[in-house]
Amino acid sequence: MTATASAPKRAAGGVLTALLLAALAALLLATAVAPPTARAQTATATRAPRITAPAAILVEPATGDIVFQRNANQRRGIASTTKIMTALVTVEHASLDDVMTTVDYHAAPIESQAGFGPGEHVTVRDLLRALLVTSANDAAATLAERVAGSRERFVAMMNAKARQLGLKDTHFANPIGLDNEENYSTASDLAKMALVLRQNRFLRATVDSKQVTLTSGAHPRTFANRNLLVRDVPYVNGVKTGHTNSSGYILVGSATRNGINVVSVVLDDPSEAARDADSLALLKYGLARYHVVTAIRKGQLVGQSRLAHRDTHVNLLASKTVTRTARRGDRLVVTVHDLPKTIDGPLAKGAEVGTLTVTQRGRVVARVPVVTADAVDAATFFDRLRDWLGSPVTLLLLAAFGVCSLYLVLLRRRAVRRRQRRRAQREAEAPVA
Repeated sequence: MTATASAPKRAAGGVLTALLLAALAALLLATAVAPPTARAQTATATRAPRITAPAAILVEPATGDIVFQRNANQRRGIASTTKIMTALVTVEHASLDDVMTTVDYHAAPIESQAGFGPGEHVTVRDLLRALLVTSANDAAATLAERVAGSRERFVAMMNAKARQLGLKDTHFANPIGLDNEENYSTASDLAKMALVLRQNRFLRATVDSKQVTLTSGAHPRTFANRNLLVRDVPYVNGVKTGHTNSSGYILVGSATRNGINVVSVVLDDPSEAARDADSLALLKYGLARYHVVTAIRKGQLVGQSRLAHRDTHVNLLASKTVTRTARRGDRLVVTVHDLPKTIDGPLAKGAEVGTLTVTQRGRVVARVPVVTADAVDAATFFDRLRDWLGSPVTLLLLAAFGVCSLYLVLLRRRAVRRRQRRRAQREAEAPVA
């Protein structure tokens, strides 16, 4: 009977053990596949990326930081990223609404084109869209010849613009990006060109387009952006792809998230996939390392000043908001200068009475006037009198005056009594008649 009774117990114990083991296994599995915490994600995102491109750069333009670089000043072929300069020269010398007649461009079968035939009437706006979005070589040829009169003169303008921008390691041999030993740049110089391009509203919007439709010319044309990151990643917003057999795969990228902007360049990647992976890793890395900081807000109280001859004060406020892009861990130091301890009117509301400075990495990056929160009236006669009477110095002077006055009174009384005694003495000593 004992053996019979213990069998169910052993079975129950085995089931319990199995359940505990299953639960433990589930817990371990959940721990293994659980998503990382926010802190872990941040740590991963701020770790320097490992990329395959032999030359690259990542810049944060607001601070001027070079966040990452590898052979950034090494001269290399740049393929169709040449067209960034083609676009910059064009917008400097032509209007977007200008209409140009397309040239007879004889392209090799592997070249990227928009399919313009000779003699089509196309706006500069549409030619630039074709140039930057689908990297159309026929658009580049038309822009060069119609802007400058010849391709050679346009190339001279490109090189002059490069010198103007201080691009010391850049030279152009054609407006298209065809392989040529004299057509080269660096990751650093391409980043500078991209930053200039992004200052132009139309060009900035164009390189951020998933696709464009050209409405001028012989017929409408629609093209998807060759930059797959712009099409697939919401915060990526540019700038230009490039590829030839000798230059490899190239991408000048840009991204914006939570007010932070970064620009990346990768040169001579071995494949389109490697190019995109390298660019995305760099852009994510830059976006994670920076944030927008509000150093001071408009209307923020920064001090107080006593009103002259009165027992009240006026608040002193910052006159504007200052926000800065800062590397995570950086401190912005706000310092108030020359605030008066006492103010007398008349002063209007918002009158400037001091200054505050915002310092970042030891450099003053903003100066903000400090202003009065309210109008300040001039002190009245009674304000001044009451203030004078209530002054410790005045009280001391009055006390001293009182003591002196009392002392003078006592001296006068003593002198009067002395005269009276002398008179009485003289009368007493006078002979009786």
